Amino acid sequence: MVKLKGGSADEPGLWAADRLMIAYLAATALLIAVFRHRIPAAVELLWWHAAGIAVLLGVPRLSGRFPALVWWRYFCPILYVAACYREMSVLIRSIRGTDYDAAMAHMDILLWGTHPMVLLSGIQSPWLTEALQLAYSLFIPAVLLACPLLWKKREWEELRYYSFLIALGFLVSYAGYLLVPVRGPRFHLPSTNLPPLEGLWLFDRLRSGLDWLESAHYDCFPSGHVQLTVMACGFSKRRFPVLFLIFLPYTFAVVFATVYLRYHYTVDVAAGALTAGVLLWAGPRLYIMARRTH
Repeated sequence: MVKLKGGSADEPGLWAADRLMIAYLAATALLIAVFRHRIPAAVELLWWHAAGIAVLLGVPRLSGRFPALVWWRYFCPILYVAACYREMSVLIRSIRGTDYDAAMAHMDILLWGTHPMVLLSGIQSPWLTEALQLAYSLFIPAVLLACPLLWKKREWEELRYYSFLIALGFLVSYAGYLLVPVRGPRFHLPSTNLPPLEGLWLFDRLRSGLDWLESAHYDCFPSGHVQLTVMACGFSKRRFPVLFLIFLPYTFAVVFATVYLRYHYTVDVAAGALTAGVLLWAGPRLYIMARRTH
């Protein structure tokens, strides 16, 4: 078992999350360079990648003189993965130019005999729809909840590990999006003869907000919602047993919501859960490898 507790707030040198982000930015920069003739503003994107790497390399040298940068070091992975998510929509449409929604839908039919959202339409209700949309929309705050808890307890090494683990989960899911572009059943099967989903108070606003953020993305395989929520749940079981008792039913709600709300196929939900299991098992080992200075 890898021991992660202890450590100081401002560990010198590059952290594991820094190395992870640098490796990802370098790899995607190489991809952009290779396909530069297909990608809009490819040169500008390459400059942004270079700037992002420069910041990751430069901040550790300055954090000793500017203590406020310690905050940045812990939470910058959140900003980086958000920027990488936005970029991925450009890369997928420019490089791939295809999607696998038909294949995902076909596999779902083979598994269930029909589209799962047809089966779930029989239990639709405004209360259930509202509750599940809320759970689905709270995905990011739920996944990041452990960060302020670890900060409050001053468990710096655990916080560095969790930042690395969550960044790793997001970046692996982005690689999946690029390899297997999928938009989801709401877009692939819009004409299915189903009653529309209707909530109570916040459903329409929450769904519209998510559409604005995500609708241009091919971000279904694997399901990032399922993958990251399962990873956060697994971490909480080890570190926050009381929180785990709350997180476990929330995780089941998110898994169910992905299909009920017609965002995901069950195939990519299963892929997200499987990927989460692999990363929870491999995470501590990868963290130890990434934090080595030599």
